[in-house]
Amino acid sequence: MYDVLIIGSGAAGLTLALSLPENCRIAVLSKDVITEGSTVYAQGGISAVLDATDSVDSHIEDTLNAGAGLCDAEAVRFTVENGATSIGWLLDAGVPFTREEHDTSRLHLTREGGHSHRRIAHAADASGAAIENTLVSQIRQRANITTLEHHIAVDLITSRKLGYRNNRCMGAYVLNRKSKRIITVEARFTVLATGGASKVYLYTSNPDGASGDGIAMAWRAGCRIANMEFMQFHPTCLYHPHAKSSLITEAVRGEGGRLLLPDGTRFMPKFDPRAELAPRDIVARAIDHEMKRLGLDCVYLDISHKPKDFILSHFPNVYATCEKFGYDMSKEPVPVVPAAHYTCGGVMVDQDGRTDVDALYCIGEASYTGLHGANRMASNSLLECVVYGKSSAEDITARLNEAALDLPIPHWDESRVTDSDERVVITHNWDEIRRFMWDYVGIVRTTKRLQRALNRMELLLREIDEYYANFRVTSDLIELRNLALVAWLIIRSALNRPESRGLHYTLDFPKLNHKLDGIPTVLDPITTYHPY
Repeated sequence: MYDVLIIGSGAAGLTLALSLPENCRIAVLSKDVITEGSTVYAQGGISAVLDATDSVDSHIEDTLNAGAGLCDAEAVRFTVENGATSIGWLLDAGVPFTREEHDTSRLHLTREGGHSHRRIAHAADASGAAIENTLVSQIRQRANITTLEHHIAVDLITSRKLGYRNNRCMGAYVLNRKSKRIITVEARFTVLATGGASKVYLYTSNPDGASGDGIAMAWRAGCRIANMEFMQFHPTCLYHPHAKSSLITEAVRGEGGRLLLPDGTRFMPKFDPRAELAPRDIVARAIDHEMKRLGLDCVYLDISHKPKDFILSHFPNVYATCEKFGYDMSKEPVPVVPAAHYTCGGVMVDQDGRTDVDALYCIGEASYTGLHGANRMASNSLLECVVYGKSSAEDITARLNEAALDLPIPHWDESRVTDSDERVVITHNWDEIRRFMWDYVGIVRTTKRLQRALNRMELLLREIDEYYANFRVTSDLIELRNLALVAWLIIRSALNRPESRGLHYTLDFPKLNHKLDGIPTVLDPITTYHPY
């Protein structure tokens, strides 16, 4: 038995692991190698008040504005006030943030959409990779931390599922992807740090593992889920048939990049006075509008008016990616489209990361803290990972003397299942879900489209549940089961919000309803209809 099982190996999970006492027995579970996940693909950076001309109140105001009336003010203040400390902790860990060229004692700060000041600490345009690799190197040095790579959680083990009245998490059943066997991992405390669910859409900037596993497992365990209708679409992913998940950081627009139509016309100023620096939902919706209005496959992002040396020093990885696909961003605009990028909703937690299930925590993108509201402001997500990773670690540390729940946990039973000879069912359902989510539950929605999506999703969920009950569990089946449930949660949440706000825009209710200010969309597994 472990003291703490951390499911997920991104910035949130690793921060938590490194912030727990060194006599604590910890397991960090990763679907792939420990360095794979959404964190490593994050380009822009991490926001914090680090400049004398900036202020905590300004950062709070910008975040509340971006959240469109749905942020939890206490969560915003808590996160922002811990920003500078979080950057200091990362610096102490050895993260190589970019520094000012003429004063290396100062961090170079960039600016992104929604921010009124330069407050984004970054490591060139590969900030997530710098943070992830640094924290992994620290993890490797801790003898008390076991890394379980190529392992995927099947489901949480709770006392209620075992037939007891209380509901405490006791670990998880886990599939070893190499041996294809399921093991029981017992833990006194379990933390979901599994990332988001953007793989539910056909086009996404996220890696393949972003299938909403933690959100789905938490729902099945009895946790409330909030604000799943607010799926953020990043405005600028490289448009090329082979450029899978190639995000073009928002910092390109922050440093003067302009969005253009094919004829060279700049269009963002007519949608928002902040133009390219407007929050992501506004920019993504503007691009979507222009593409549909003109029948375009893409629009263009142009920063070629800046010197090539400037582009190479600020965006070396973006430049190299564009060059790989035949575009020189120092000489020409590059084609871009919006793509699903970030899950603003998730598992409801408090300031310590506690969920509705005792001994179960959730941090990072899988959680709903109230920070993001109806739209995440750029670079607040990595900050949330560190802040809540550390607050959860403090809470778990204070509880380590609690007695563990001493109940017998049955081993995984495969005696009544067989290997499937119909893998095409999994691939077909996976593709169908992602396509109709893109068409019916995308950037612009209608009630009729959402209802069609819900009806189809409920049929698919029953089909997937039957398949799950009869055949041996595989990694693909686990992800499909979770992806389908999260898709259903997104659709249900969208139908439950009769207004347009932030990332949720519906043609049937195009205006903001102030009666819903401050009211998140909450789905409770105890009272919400289950389609399976």
